[in-house]
Amino acid sequence: MIREKISKLIKNSIKELQMARKLPKFDIPEIQIEHPEEKTHGDYATNLAMIIAKEIKKDSLEIAKLINNQLLIINKNLKLFEKIEVKNPGFINFFLSKEFLIKELEEILRKKEKYGSGQEKERKTIVIDYSSPNIAKPFGIGHLRSTIIGQAIYNIYKFLGWRCIGDNHLGDWGTQFGKLIYQIKEKKLKGKTQRERKKILKSLTLEELERLYVEFHKRAQFEPELEEEARKWFKKLEKGDKEAKEIWQILKDISLKEFKRIYQLLGVKFDYCLGESFYEDKLKEVIKEVIKKKIALESKGALIIKFPKDILPPAMVLKSDKTSTYFTRDLATIKYRLKRWKPDLIVYEVGADQILHFKQLFWAAELLGWAKREKFFHVAHGLIRWKGGKFSTRRGKTIHLEEVLKEAIKRAENIIEKSKTGRGLSEKEKQKVAKAVGIGAVKYNDLSQHYSSDIIFDWQKILNLKGNSGPYLQYTFARCKSVLKKANFKKRVKITYRDFNKEEMEILHQIYKFPEIIEESAKRFSPNLICDFIFDLAKNYNLFYNLHPIIRAENSEQKLFRLSLTQAVSQILKKALDLLGILVPERM
Repeated sequence: MIREKISKLIKNSIKELQMARKLPKFDIPEIQIEHPEEKTHGDYATNLAMIIAKEIKKDSLEIAKLINNQLLIINKNLKLFEKIEVKNPGFINFFLSKEFLIKELEEILRKKEKYGSGQEKERKTIVIDYSSPNIAKPFGIGHLRSTIIGQAIYNIYKFLGWRCIGDNHLGDWGTQFGKLIYQIKEKKLKGKTQRERKKILKSLTLEELERLYVEFHKRAQFEPELEEEARKWFKKLEKGDKEAKEIWQILKDISLKEFKRIYQLLGVKFDYCLGESFYEDKLKEVIKEVIKKKIALESKGALIIKFPKDILPPAMVLKSDKTSTYFTRDLATIKYRLKRWKPDLIVYEVGADQILHFKQLFWAAELLGWAKREKFFHVAHGLIRWKGGKFSTRRGKTIHLEEVLKEAIKRAENIIEKSKTGRGLSEKEKQKVAKAVGIGAVKYNDLSQHYSSDIIFDWQKILNLKGNSGPYLQYTFARCKSVLKKANFKKRVKITYRDFNKEEMEILHQIYKFPEIIEESAKRFSPNLICDFIFDLAKNYNLFYNLHPIIRAENSEQKLFRLSLTQAVSQILKKALDLLGILVPERM
């Protein structure tokens, strides 16, 4: 990337100045290269001279001029920059040359979908924990964020050359199953024969299980003794009770079948689906270890971990009835992941309401000597809200994700009907495009906002063909493909045209930043940065498209350049949307 090239050139310039004794010997500090907010200050800028000035007690402007003069000598052969200038109190500003911009455009056309991808020499491994719905509950819209943000992070890291392990840590264990087992026995199986029981269990649906769960909590408000009954049944489940296990397995099978359909609709995949129950036989070893290493103590019959200087509240490893907790199972999960995959980084894409839990978890892993806290990161997403507030399964106000996705597809059909580039599509093609547009719109609405933000679900914003939306970007891509198809543009060409207008320059000064945006997005676990980038790119391209002829350009050189620009924009839009998990139809 050009940022690394500039950094290397600056470092070499300083070394040359030190050898010539124009600068004293010192360790070169980390070189920060940024994009200035004002375009008049160049494409890149650095304040390195000011940092050096403090260290060697010299004038920052003088140091900047020395480095600048050395850079100008190097640039004569490289021709990377149109100019390099010094501004008070010691900024060095870099203006990229037309030659560089054209070479980068040619590089985009040459590399195609691999432009911006990473080439890790020592391949690093990342484990990404995402989606993680609770079984025996319908897939609600509240599960959407973890599922699609996690998948986007997975896609981005894989594109950058990392070995990615995607794990769907299903919520298939815990007291909630004691509640459901109790409800099923009381409301569905009481007084039934063995044959009737089997028939009833096999006919259960997720909707019915949700109703039973909600009903339990309504009853428990007036009959608190029900909570104790639920705890008893979960304890039986943990001890391997045959009846409890049979009902639990049926609940799991029903759920996985439903989840599979939703994941196919969303285009989401996992490498592993290791639920909490997978770690049940690994809990004793973890409990022994926390006791042996003296980081746990007894409190009112429970086993808890206390943190140094009470920096965090204690975490419970065993309840007073000696059943395990969510925390215990998550500790076992960390130990398993570290041993099996030896990751450099473990990322949890889980809601912000679990911030304390993950702080405790990462601290505990460090106290146990398994890994430093820096090896873990919690992508703490905000809530999706309806206008009436947050969703809650307990109160029966959850919005089923499948219903939302079907509604999005239905609404997208209207967009396809009105679209110019979609004329002539068959009914089957229209349905396929509507599915890509509808689901893409729901995904983009989420991914275009920082994961920590709460989201208000608003159909008008989600399916707006003119604003910052998935359909707008998909339509821009379709527009690019329509132009390229009409021109029969297929070959890569040597670009000789240099008489760029303002709109062309805007696009040229943007597309080369794509690799930087991908890296920054990965570093900050923020797919919204990619969304911001492609929305600006689409706006700039559409402005260019509306102002300047492409196929009917003034001459063949100009035509080939504008088609090349269109091809580059289409490639970047497609790859960016692909990383976000959004399909891009060529016509819509």
